[in-house]
Amino acid sequence: MHVKIVSLLPSATEIVFALGLGDSLVGRSFECDHPAEATRVPVVSGTALPVGGLTAREIDAEVSTRVATGESIYTLDVERIRAIQPDLILAQDLCAVCAVPSGAVADALDVLGGTARVVSLDPVHLDDVVACIGQVGAATGREDAATDLMVALRARIDAVHVATRAAPPPRVFPLEWADPPFNGGHWIPDMLDAAGCVPVLSPSGARSQRIGWPEVAMAAPDAVVFLPCGFDLAGAVDQGAELCTRPELAGTPVWAVDANAYFSRPGPRVVDGVELLGATFHPELVAARPGATRLS
Repeated sequence: MHVKIVSLLPSATEIVFALGLGDSLVGRSFECDHPAEATRVPVVSGTALPVGGLTAREIDAEVSTRVATGESIYTLDVERIRAIQPDLILAQDLCAVCAVPSGAVADALDVLGGTARVVSLDPVHLDDVVACIGQVGAATGREDAATDLMVALRARIDAVHVATRAAPPPRVFPLEWADPPFNGGHWIPDMLDAAGCVPVLSPSGARSQRIGWPEVAMAAPDAVVFLPCGFDLAGAVDQGAELCTRPELAGTPVWAVDANAYFSRPGPRVVDGVELLGATFHPELVAARPGATRLS
């Protein structure tokens, strides 16, 4: 079964390649940069935000204003999609900030007269992230490969959980944005739980929410893991420098991690993220992994 695939979110692109379908990818979002081969695929979705030079607070203000007025922060190259004539478009409806919503894609196809199938990948919990691989496998005739991959990923999650479950669990606050502060939502609390930690101020499956610094101080976490959405490790270290001066975090270890690779994008590499958390907070029980830097 050969299908022409357009992926409008980085996690879906990673799933496509993990299932051996890289040659079928004919369009991608500007953020789809892993694996490296994906960057050779034409871009059909871009950003409507100013590029570069904005602080974390300015980015938040720009995004909040657009979302509040119903404007998308993404652009869709409908003419290029018309020229490609894809069979399958992978999109999402989970978060207006993460990628073009599948509803907007369907509306664009109505205008184009396209017949592509739109599959929305909307994981909430950690196991949902793994299950998205099955969705893509079913849509592309790669069910067996998807099943094998899901079994392998779940086994790796279980291995970390088993290795850490007898150890005292540190209380860890996942910080998804620094200014203003947002907690890490959706599958992030499950990742901490699987890695032998207790997520603080982050209910499992709930959306990310703005958190007040006094609330963080009152919760008194044992540690903070800073995973700013849209940033790699170097960006997280840079963005997190100001956290070291927050009086509410005085004496609290703060770890910056590669959010783009292991946390923000709900694809196969979130399992690497579980292993990274396990290695960071239970180094005596889980093998060391690169991708985290202690800031304080």
